[in-house]
Amino acid sequence: MKRLLTSVILATLVVSAPGCGAGKSAYYGFWEQFGYEKRDIFVERVEEARDAQNDAKEEFKTTLQRFQEITGADGGALESKYNKLKSAYDACKSRAEKVTARINSVETVSADLFREWEGEIAQMSNPDLKGKSQQLLADTKGRYADLIATMRRSEAKMPPVLTAFNDQVLFLKANLNAQAISSLQGTAVEIDRDVQSLIADMDASIAEADEFIASLGKK
Repeated sequence: MKRLLTSVILATLVVSAPGCGAGKSAYYGFWEQFGYEKRDIFVERVEEARDAQNDAKEEFKTTLQRFQEITGADGGALESKYNKLKSAYDACKSRAEKVTARINSVETVSADLFREWEGEIAQMSNPDLKGKSQQLLADTKGRYADLIATMRRSEAKMPPVLTAFNDQVLFLKANLNAQAISSLQGTAVEIDRDVQSLIADMDASIAEADEFIASLGKK
């Protein structure tokens, strides 16, 4: 429901997404009117980053499959398979960029959430409640640090794989012949290894996000 409302709002109002200054305050203030606190926005950002990673993982798998198909193709099928590879690569690159944007968004909202939480703790006069809240904040920050580190680690593996794919796309564009394709067999094995490593890290990051969301009492 919130995502649908977001689409409507962005189409009708000039409300900035979390960034800095008045735009950020207006963004949070607007959602508070609908009962969405920073905590809710934060959880949704984590969910979106998780989903973006899952989408990117599938695109990397598809691009790898297209590349493997072209290295085993005969001359007559090369151009068609090249076009599929190029399309898959473009989609893969777009998904990877979305992953980075989503993770950046998680970091922005988390910083605002923790800052607000610390401010609320500073206003508490009951030492017992204050201590419990400080411990809860510290625990949440610790789990979050693990989550964002895992996300960034899997994100860091995307550019090298994308670069390798792009090199092959450019090479194949100018060398659509059987001899050139046969020379890529060894490269296909190397790229496969890199993609499998990337997918393993993405799976770990997705699982970490699920655990973090569950720890906050969200499904």
